[in-house]
Amino acid sequence: MLRRPTMDPESKTFKFKICLVGEEGVGKTSLIHRFVSGAFDESYIRTLGAVVSKKTVALGTMQGRPVQVDMMILDIMGKRTFLQLFKEAYFHGAKGVLAVFDMTRAQSLRDLTKWIDGVRDSVGPCPVYALGNKTDLAHRREVNSEDASTVLASYECPVLYTSAKTGENVEQAFQGLAKTIVESMTPE
Repeated sequence: MLRRPTMDPESKTFKFKICLVGEEGVGKTSLIHRFVSGAFDESYIRTLGAVVSKKTVALGTMQGRPVQVDMMILDIMGKRTFLQLFKEAYFHGAKGVLAVFDMTRAQSLRDLTKWIDGVRDSVGPCPVYALGNKTDLAHRREVNSEDASTVLASYECPVLYTSAKTGENVEQAFQGLAKTIVESMTPE
């Protein structure tokens, strides 16, 4: 049974889980670290299993009251065997996805469709933002915006280009997804 995201009616606080998915080494953990702590760590530490981070984000006002989102952010190990074995357990209850590919590795973009499909197979239709990460490594780029648009066209998802190192579009990605989820939960 899928649970609806919860909302405190007095304070306009929404609470929900989002997942970051993508191949190993695309920068999922670094994006989360940049978003949650505002910092970048040059060292690479492989995620084993899944790691949960939390952050509260202000999204402006709704019906004259401030709106905030308490996000539980799930960082998933970037191995597709892990995806096949544990997707039901880890994706259960997720309300949105940041699907990450590495701008310096074209194969990570091609493989991204398997990750998005894996989440949607588990939780049904949900908002997805695709993130082309590592824009700071322009001299090593293998993916351009046309490539991303072509591969991701059937998903009808926004594509943002990010850098966990510089912070480019990181806040916009998380906040944009949160806003999309909130809008899907509230009557017009």
